[in-house]
Amino acid sequence: MTTLEFANVSFAYGAQRFIEQLSFSLPEGELVGLMGPNGAGKSTILKLAAGLLSPRKGAVFLGKQMIGSYSGKERAKLVAYLPQILDLQAPFRVGELVRMGEYPQKGSRALSVDEALHIVGLQEKAKQPLAELSGGERRRAYIAMTLVQGARVLLLDEPLASLDIKYQFDLYRLLKDIVREKGVSVFISLHDIGMGTMLDRLLLVKHGQLIAQGESESVLTYDIVQDTYNLNESIGEYMTANRTVCRALAVASLQ
Repeated sequence: MTTLEFANVSFAYGAQRFIEQLSFSLPEGELVGLMGPNGAGKSTILKLAAGLLSPRKGAVFLGKQMIGSYSGKERAKLVAYLPQILDLQAPFRVGELVRMGEYPQKGSRALSVDEALHIVGLQEKAKQPLAELSGGERRRAYIAMTLVQGARVLLLDEPLASLDIKYQFDLYRLLKDIVREKGVSVFISLHDIGMGTMLDRLLLVKHGQLIAQGESESVLTYDIVQDTYNLNESIGEYMTANRTVCRALAVASLQ
């Protein structure tokens, strides 16, 4: 079942065209990556998917309706968006932050605060100030908030940014578990090629246009990556080494 669909979407900031006739769908229960160089339009695509921006042409569908036809509260029940820059010093305790996700549901939440904290491994830190957590734990807390929100689509803008490799793989394992156990769709922007090989599917964009989509093996080829990122011939060695290390760590992390 398709939960999110872009149908010939174009977008511009003022007179500057930024997204051009973008079409793709996000099926239910997949972990899908969005990759491309800086300025390719990844954050804009996620904001369009969240209904925070409106297309100049085309339409974004959530379920069978255009995303703009939902009220803000109705949309919040279906899709949750986490920007790249979070307020990681917010003056709340972990449990208080997570409880904020209850607002759209009016008592019909999909998960309790305790259940969401258990999923992200923070059940013992509900009363701890958010500012005292590590960077990876803080991002987990925000993800727990989105789980309580009950959305069927999670849109995460660079959630791996500024995290060391341990927290990157902890977050990867968490997202895989959420997709597998809850049937939630996760759409995540990222830069790391090796990490991209571990996702269910990838979309590769450049200058606001879709260059390739599909399984990582068909998207992250030498020629496509070299052209998309304007890289020299050394990229082949980098890609091979990065994939090997990431896949080995991923296998170990999921055992």
